[in-house]
Amino acid sequence: MHKPEQYQNDAMNPINVDPAAPLFIVLNASSGSDETVTVREIIETELKQAGRKFELSLVTRAETITDVARDTVRRAREHNGVVVAAGGDGTINAMAQAALGSGCPFGIIPQGTFNYFGRTHNLPEDTIEATRVLLSPLAYPIQVGLVNDRVFLVNASLGLYPQVLEDRETYKRKLGRNRWVAWLSGLYTVLHYHRRLNLTIEHKGKVSTLVTPTLFVGNNRLQLEQIGIEEASVADNGELTAIAIRPVNTLTMIGLGFRGALGQLGEADHVVSFSFQSIVVKPALLFGRKFIKVATDGEITRLRSPIKFRVADQPLYLLKPAPVEKK
Repeated sequence: MHKPEQYQNDAMNPINVDPAAPLFIVLNASSGSDETVTVREIIETELKQAGRKFELSLVTRAETITDVARDTVRRAREHNGVVVAAGGDGTINAMAQAALGSGCPFGIIPQGTFNYFGRTHNLPEDTIEATRVLLSPLAYPIQVGLVNDRVFLVNASLGLYPQVLEDRETYKRKLGRNRWVAWLSGLYTVLHYHRRLNLTIEHKGKVSTLVTPTLFVGNNRLQLEQIGIEEASVADNGELTAIAIRPVNTLTMIGLGFRGALGQLGEADHVVSFSFQSIVVKPALLFGRKFIKVATDGEITRLRSPIKFRVADQPLYLLKPAPVEKK
């Protein structure tokens, strides 16, 4: 496994990308909006003007994204091409899952609401500018998190947070996709969620118990910084960050939510956080649930216990603007 110092050294060691390498793009059109048509036209216009070969596949049904991603990566490997995800965190996650270990450079055209991944790596939110980044001659290594065998680039979680995401999607379908809907739906979930996870955690050869409404594992410096977690700097340096909340009443939980919004969550007495390369999590009870609901970059799935969080042995190589070296 990569050590933290190796990630620090690798961060400024990009690989060269063949300027003639074809781009294999997956665009999420499952929402069926007119905006998707505009995005497609922009992508095609920019790449044709640049004289770059490309194939663009549309995902019209969300449940097909995994199969489309695998097929796209297979074609990219056959033609020594670049894999590109055009969409939100779920689309990017599915494409990253298929691309990890393929040897193909990875590009994104971000279209999501929060866009933590794109913003962390200084990728433009403007579609024209983001498409032009795909013509970059260098791809930089980025850290990938794994929960069991599932990729996450931003975060993975158990308990309350997956429920927040499920409820958020329900409200977005009814009220539209914007950040106010996301915050208000999250508040509703907190008010009605009373479950607790009874977990054992294996970390560095030691076993401890933890009772918490949620376990959140971050792999994104920007998101961790925004909520005020001290370990934010470990993202992309070979480690992940675990955050748990000790059992509290509903009013205190709401207060913790506001502290997170103000960037002060790490200072709260009821919050536990630590960095790691690998931990194993399982229900503390002998007859605990075999499958646990897990969220990865906003997508909900059920994984078999025990749940292992770790840093992937190899990075993805992302087309992005050159990092600014710190003096």
